[in-house]
Amino acid sequence: MSELKLGLAQGYWSRGPHENFVEMAQAAENLGYDSVWSAESWGNDAFTPLCWIGAQTTKIKLGTAVVQLSARTPTACAMHALSLDLLSGGRFILGLGVSGPQVVEGWYGQPFPKPLARTREYIDIVRQVLAREAPVTNNGPHYPLPYLGDDGMGLGKSLKPIVHPLRKDIPIFMGAEGPKNIALATEIADGWLPLIYNPFDESVYADSLKDAKPDFEINQMVMVDVNDDVNVGLLKVKTFLSFYIGGMGAKNTNFHKDLFCRMGYEAEANKIQQLFMEGKRDEAVATIPDEFADNVSLVGPKDRIKDRLQAWRDSKVTTLLVATTDKKQLRDIAELVL
Repeated sequence: MSELKLGLAQGYWSRGPHENFVEMAQAAENLGYDSVWSAESWGNDAFTPLCWIGAQTTKIKLGTAVVQLSARTPTACAMHALSLDLLSGGRFILGLGVSGPQVVEGWYGQPFPKPLARTREYIDIVRQVLAREAPVTNNGPHYPLPYLGDDGMGLGKSLKPIVHPLRKDIPIFMGAEGPKNIALATEIADGWLPLIYNPFDESVYADSLKDAKPDFEINQMVMVDVNDDVNVGLLKVKTFLSFYIGGMGAKNTNFHKDLFCRMGYEAEANKIQQLFMEGKRDEAVATIPDEFADNVSLVGPKDRIKDRLQAWRDSKVTTLLVATTDKKQLRDIAELVL
C-alpha cells in the first residue's frame, strides 16, 4: 500500500478570486502537500490561477480539476498544458472532464452527446501534441484534424507544435462519474478525479476499476473541518452534496444524482432533487444521511479524524485533495496524514 499524499483543492471562484489562494498554495507547499488544484465552471478558467500560483511557488504540482472539454479545442488545451508545464519546470497535471449538457450546450454552445467518444478523441489529440513526433491528425467525427468539412476552405494543414514540450508524458487525469467513463479513465488516462468517494464502501466503483494499472492514481476531494462539533462540520458537507445532487443538472439528466442512486440512496436522491427544485434547500440538506456525509469527509476533533483516516489509507485513493481555505485546517491535516 503506497503512502497517502495530500493535495489542496481550491475549486472554482464565486464572485471573484479566493482572497488567499496564493498564500494557501504556498502554505500547502511548505507543509509537504504534493499538489494544488484549480477548477472551472462558467466563470474563471482553471489555468490562469495555476499560472499565478506557479510563479510564486517552486515545487508543488499544479493540477486542473477539471478543465472542461467543450471550453477549448484539444490542441488549444494541449497548448495550455505544454506552456504551463514549461513555465513551472514540469509541475503540471492536466485534469479534464466533459461537464454536463446544461453547461456544455448552454454556456459553451457545443453538443453534449457521445461524451466517451469525444473524450477518447480529445485525449488522443492532446497526447499527440505533447509527443511532438508527427503532425497532429485525427480522423474522428468530433475533432477532425485537419478540418475537411464542406463549409471550410479545404486548406487545413497538419502541424506539429512549434514549442518543444518539456515532458511528453504530462499526467492526464479524468473527472468522471459514470461507470463507463471511469472505466475509460483506467484505459486512456493516468488518474481519476471522482466527485464523491466513500472509502468505507468502494463497491460502486469496483467493476469500473477492475482493469486499472497498478500505478493508476485516484485523487479525491475531501471536505475537511477540524472541529469539536461534528454536526457543524457535517452541515457544510451536506450542503455541498445536496447542491450537486439536487441542483447541478436537469431533472432527468443529473450525473451526480445518478451516482448517489447507484450508491444505494435512490429514495433520498429523488427527495433531495424534488425539495431542491421546490426551493426547499434546507430540507434538501437535511435529507442527506449523516453517516454518508461523515464517510465522504473528514470532520470532528483531531483524534476522531485520525481514526477515520485509516479507511482512506486502506482504500484505492492515492491522494486526498483537502478542500479548505483555512491555513490551520491545512496544517492540522498535514500533521495527521504526513
